[in-house]
Amino acid sequence: MTALKPTPTPQAVDAQTNADWWRGAVIYQVYPRSFMDSNGDGIGDLPGITSKLPYIAKLGADAVWISPFMKSPMDDFGYDVSDYEDVDPMFGTLDDFKTLVTSAHELGLKVLIDLVISHTSDQHAWFQESRQDRTNAKADWYVWADAKPDGTPPTNWLSVFGGSSWQWDTRRNQYYLHNFLRTQPDLNFHNEDVQKAVLDAARFWLKIGVDGFRLDTANFYFHDKDLRDNPPKPEEDGTVSTPRTNPYSHQQHIYDKTRPENIAFLNKLRAVLDEYPGSTMVGEIGADEDPHQIIADYTAGNDRLHMAYSFDLLTSAQTPAYIRDKVSKLEAAINDGWASWAMSNHDVTRVISRLEDGRESPEAAAVLLAVVGSLRGSPCIYQGEELAFAEADVAFEDLQDPYGIEFWPNFKGRDGCRTPIAWEANSPNGGFTTGKPWLPVDPRHIEQSVSAQDADPNSTLNKARRFFAWRRTQPALIKGDMSFVQLEADVLGFTRTLEGQSLLCVFNLSSNEKTVSLTGQGVTEPLDGHGFTCTLDGKVVTLPAWQCAFFKRQA
Repeated sequence: MTALKPTPTPQAVDAQTNADWWRGAVIYQVYPRSFMDSNGDGIGDLPGITSKLPYIAKLGADAVWISPFMKSPMDDFGYDVSDYEDVDPMFGTLDDFKTLVTSAHELGLKVLIDLVISHTSDQHAWFQESRQDRTNAKADWYVWADAKPDGTPPTNWLSVFGGSSWQWDTRRNQYYLHNFLRTQPDLNFHNEDVQKAVLDAARFWLKIGVDGFRLDTANFYFHDKDLRDNPPKPEEDGTVSTPRTNPYSHQQHIYDKTRPENIAFLNKLRAVLDEYPGSTMVGEIGADEDPHQIIADYTAGNDRLHMAYSFDLLTSAQTPAYIRDKVSKLEAAINDGWASWAMSNHDVTRVISRLEDGRESPEAAAVLLAVVGSLRGSPCIYQGEELAFAEADVAFEDLQDPYGIEFWPNFKGRDGCRTPIAWEANSPNGGFTTGKPWLPVDPRHIEQSVSAQDADPNSTLNKARRFFAWRRTQPALIKGDMSFVQLEADVLGFTRTLEGQSLLCVFNLSSNEKTVSLTGQGVTEPLDGHGFTCTLDGKVVTLPAWQCAFFKRQA
């Protein structure tokens, strides 16, 4: 097998000498439908992304994570894959993707792609064969089960997108499992042939040159073979990903996901990545029951996930007390594991529209980017976050997201965070497309377009550029240890320490000026160059609203 590997590229040689580049790396998430349209059809595409890679590099990102672009009927916008080894024509061609990878590497950017393997589209050839009868070669590639004697589904398991997670199929006279849309049947990972097939899919993209994967729903791979019912959940509140208006939040999901067999499969997937030095994977862990311990379990040692994508900061509670509580709990559990922190993504309301204090404030957007960029872990920035985009208000008649259509009006779905990026203030549709955009461009976003912010040194975009450029000069912020300190209310403080360098990081997460004593914190001098402002008088620092400061301290 070794003899078949391609000649190492300069990127691969660099990966061997800096194999843990992903620790502390800034990851920029691109939602391809909404990033840049190159051909005027109203939908973003791979050539469009390639044309904007210099923008991502200038922001200070180390890697770009591209949400799904594989062949798909697009019932869930690419998270329903019908061919793991091809690009959907909507986004371009496989050659377009290879060009993207080459261009990214020339700019020093790593490329991560979504690998969605817990389920496929019902249009995938595997499922088309599996559903024909109970004896074909792929009959056991998906999760099939007989009805109960009264004809009802085999278990009480629920779909995240509403209703039972079991769908009746008249060809086999059986139910099949789908944790999401009924057109997204779950693969049966208890079948070794299924595991081999998805591992081969991972190798396909690694051979092309991707630097790793973001694993969608990484704790959903296995189900309970005994098909036991989930118990009810006593808590009254919903979770980050499933509000209480969704019945899914009423169960403890101990049998339909996060099964112990998941880790053994992650061992196999990690072994595949280890064949390509410097490649990495970050797993999305959507768990309601003891999520911190699950993340710790999934990232422990050197044979599982490199890092896990935490949901903790995707809430409306961006207060110092909340952040300190959640991050401390994960840090206490994770030991040698590694987290990836995000405050926005393609599935949740944009962060500045979730704030109670300083709602939709550009100043808040900038300092929250600094927070996520200063925590121990690898920060993940969602497209538009660096532009201080607020959640778009998409009218019902313009909705595309089946999740939002199902639960309207109390839950409007995910379209509000997926509207197109505005590049040019004076161009139709903000310069995103010359055609009709698949979702409307928010007029407020056009006012905050890249062109509008480029020339303003105090814009959120330029603040983000300054901060991430400065961050690269601070090794402790990239890979250092972290410890929280107790400061004034509405002020978040923690230290980062690495090999003799120790920093104190202080953030005012409110719309009011805060004065904080630094006595006892071992501070020796303030640091500049990061782009934020404060006033220091002896051991007392005054932080304007939504500002932060960094100090050198005794190690």
